[in-house]
Amino acid sequence: MVRTRDGSRRLVTWLLTAQGVVLCVAVLVAVGAAAVVGPHLFHEHLVQAGEDPSGTTLDHVEVAFRSAGIITLATALLSAAIAAVVVAAALSRRLTRPLDDLATAAELVAAGRDGLTVPNASGLREIAAVTAAFNQMSVQLASTEEVRAQMLSDLGHELRTPLATMTVYLDAADDGVASGPALIAVLREQVARLDRLAGDVNVISRAEEAAITLEHDTVDVHELLTSVTGHRRGRLVERAVTLTLREGTDAPVRGDHHRLQQVLTNLLDNAERHTRDGGHISITTYVRNRALVIEVTDDGDGISEEHLSHVFERFYRTDTARDRDHGGAGIGLAICRSVMRAHGGSITAHSGGPGTGATFRLTLPTP
Repeated sequence: MVRTRDGSRRLVTWLLTAQGVVLCVAVLVAVGAAAVVGPHLFHEHLVQAGEDPSGTTLDHVEVAFRSAGIITLATALLSAAIAAVVVAAALSRRLTRPLDDLATAAELVAAGRDGLTVPNASGLREIAAVTAAFNQMSVQLASTEEVRAQMLSDLGHELRTPLATMTVYLDAADDGVASGPALIAVLREQVARLDRLAGDVNVISRAEEAAITLEHDTVDVHELLTSVTGHRRGRLVERAVTLTLREGTDAPVRGDHHRLQQVLTNLLDNAERHTRDGGHISITTYVRNRALVIEVTDDGDGISEEHLSHVFERFYRTDTARDRDHGGAGIGLAICRSVMRAHGGSITAHSGGPGTGATFRLTLPTP
């Protein structure tokens, strides 16, 4: 706070000094004009008007002119000096008050005060722009901190289940209740589960930091869809789930085949997980506004309105009762969003509510 006030005083001093320099220059010019140029021109005009150059009348008139000029000049300069001080003080106050508020708010945010905003009371466009940028930054920092805290909480919850399972089986091994291949199998399964979680966290961290590397090649959409649907058809047949592919275009796109395959795999895994036996899953492609659209639709569990705006958040799950093996870790859709953004595209979710199924729409720019 002290540094802020010292800065304000320095700004006031700077403004007053600037005004003083301008006044000094004005005084020098005015004095020069009044003492040298003015009297000489006045004398020439009197002579041209027929006044005697050696007469006392001319001398008296010139003295009167100089006196009037000096008095007028002094009055004008004094008035200008007073006006300059008043204007500089008012302007500095209008500038320094919002700057003081911004500096104080910045110190509070740096000290851990989240989401602090500053009202724009200056009325100046430039100060308003700085204030708006600061408020946006403060709100974004608060949001980031909230997401970080939620992420750590969810991550702790995800770690707790496999660790608890391993602890139980290790205690059982100590008591001689569990041993042999069955114990080893359970421990391997839980270690694999932790490894998958660590991999997912690494992927989503890189994605959120815009560190995803893409191979920009021409992607055959038909081949892409075939690669993500072919291996799962047998499993869906066992559950009597129908998978329909409706290709309304053969337009290629520029992008990373592996990453786009990852997105579609996540969406199909999600659709398969939430579709009941005997249900339907469809993939539809078409071109709209010079962009390729891919829709993955199911008639399964659906998504309630309260969850629709959160499904792409990290670790978010619409059914918190599901564990990681059955409901996923809540990372897949977040990865999908980051990959689509890296491609310059988008992903959106649509649903009429629980029991009505869901549609995930991918939009990719075409060459």
